[in-house]
Amino acid sequence: MALYSAAAAVLEGLERGDGGIKSLVYNSRFPHVRQLYALVSETLRYSPVLEKLLAGAALLQAEKKLPPQLAKVLVYDLLFGKGLKCGGRWKALGRRHRARLEAELARLKVRQKVSRNEDLLAPAQAASPTASQVPRYVRVNTLKTCVDDVIDFFKRQGYSYLGKAGSVEELRDLSGKKFCLDLHLPELLVFPPHTDFHNNLLYTSGHIILQDKASCLPAFLLDPAAGSHVIDACAAPGNKTSHLAALLQNKGQIFAFDVDTKRLATMNTMLMRAGVTGFQLAQQDFLTVDPGDPKYSRVTHILLDPSCSGSGNTWGLWPRSPEPGAGCPGPGVTATPPAGMVNRLPLEEAAPSPERLQALAGFQRKVLSHALSFPALRRLVYSTCSLHREENEDVVHAVLREQGSAFRLVNAFPSWPCRGLAAFPGAEGCLRASPAATLTQGFFVAMLERCGEGPAAPSSSLAAAKDSPQHTEGMEPAAAPKKRKRKKQRVK
Repeated sequence: MALYSAAAAVLEGLERGDGGIKSLVYNSRFPHVRQLYALVSETLRYSPVLEKLLAGAALLQAEKKLPPQLAKVLVYDLLFGKGLKCGGRWKALGRRHRARLEAELARLKVRQKVSRNEDLLAPAQAASPTASQVPRYVRVNTLKTCVDDVIDFFKRQGYSYLGKAGSVEELRDLSGKKFCLDLHLPELLVFPPHTDFHNNLLYTSGHIILQDKASCLPAFLLDPAAGSHVIDACAAPGNKTSHLAALLQNKGQIFAFDVDTKRLATMNTMLMRAGVTGFQLAQQDFLTVDPGDPKYSRVTHILLDPSCSGSGNTWGLWPRSPEPGAGCPGPGVTATPPAGMVNRLPLEEAAPSPERLQALAGFQRKVLSHALSFPALRRLVYSTCSLHREENEDVVHAVLREQGSAFRLVNAFPSWPCRGLAAFPGAEGCLRASPAATLTQGFFVAMLERCGEGPAAPSSSLAAAKDSPQHTEGMEPAAAPKKRKRKKQRVK
């Protein structure tokens, strides 16, 4: 019964706006997080159908002490799941009302002229958030191993390696136990959707990181040289931080900020497992960090991934189309983060009003301007998992106008297929990503560099970037990453 109580509590938290599904599931302290997340997600997906069944069967009227959200969870598992996995009063309740609920379900199918349960769902709901066709991306943690050793390990486990992918379509066609090297990112392996590695030795030992391809772009484009001082302004849960550490080869310093104690504790465990050293975690809102503090005097790179609407997340529960003219539409949910919090805590709710989007964008502009005020900063990457122009191109444009000629927008990855919306001249230098176009979650990335200082290469050099063992031709970031020597720790 603990599973159903925990799921009902998450649903109630979502209804109150206490947080997003991920944060509420994590904070529930239920020991089987994936099981709880799946039950909550599927109950939400079937929520309109469940409400009709509860009303038609008058279940809440018959069981006046039964909380509505708990009723939804129980009825979902009874009729659409694997059957009730509990005993006591709730199992007795299920037996008592099962015939009435099944009869109501049959009447609903007749009225809608369908034969399958899935057909009761609206088209937007039918695509489960857990049934996305986005591949499983696996980033090789080069702090502990190398790509070749990980490929050999999976081949010994019965997987067939297809080599480096030549197109996005090749990623789309992956099935069974086949995998390949990503066509854009040199340390990213690609497996069919839903391939589960949570119990795999490489994952539990920190040799691989399960991270969406779009989420790998910010650190990859920031590309700090070994020995650099870097700020990860909105760090938890730590995947991008561990990516930065790998690029730095554990040389230099990473300052990572998050306001949530539990998320920081989890992040610290994750970074230690990944073999990350040379980092300082701080439970602090990035907006309160003093750029003039001497400890940040050598910070040359900042990764800024602030709170956003979360509308590009492929785990979003109510897919919507972005504004007309959006170059890379993708499913997602929208949300407003807690006031003053830089870290992403998406709340699954209806589409935000224009007023809420503008308030969120104002917060993002404030954070971006603050980040650009660090005196030694040379390069910054701003990213969101939002589809909304207000949080993306409009934020970048407004801050660049404030900065005058101090910073410029770099045309990152010129041959990336999904570009920024034409919100201002040069906005095509930004990147967008989507499940349809790039087989990733919905994402936005912009890279800014200080003008006239540091080693930053001019934007035009991007188009002339040459193919290298680490990058695909035409897909280089502004300053081509130096070829790094990796320490190999062979996977047994």
